[in-house]
Amino acid sequence: MSWAGPEDIFLSTSLASYLDKKLLVLLRDGRKLMGILRSFDQFANVVLESASERVIVGDLYCDIPLGLYVIRGENVVLIGELDLEREELPPHMTRVSSEEIKRAQKAEKDATDLKGSMRKRMEFLDFD
Repeated sequence: MSWAGPEDIFLSTSLASYLDKKLLVLLRDGRKLMGILRSFDQFANVVLESASERVIVGDLYCDIPLGLYVIRGENVVLIGELDLEREELPPHMTRVSSEEIKRAQKAEKDATDLKGSMRKRMEFLDFD
């Protein structure tokens, strides 16, 4: 068993161990990006190569290609390595085109907006 020096401990806990690996990056606004980590700095600004955004609506999903993508560190919530040996999604998920996922997003947003406006209209009924 070899002894790990302080620099080895630092490297194992930094993003350096993820260089050239496929990652999932969760952003503050809820977006999920996937790509190969090519660079990073002390502020967790990262550069992803072959990046794509995974959009999920219900049981539908689409990976929208982004290419080379720079992410500002303050927007990063979570970074994790993707296991290329495992299936990424449950079997009930259906891959659709970017046009279909945009329609599904709009339908979901419209339903949420309607629910919110109905709630506002009903506020005068004080149920408490």
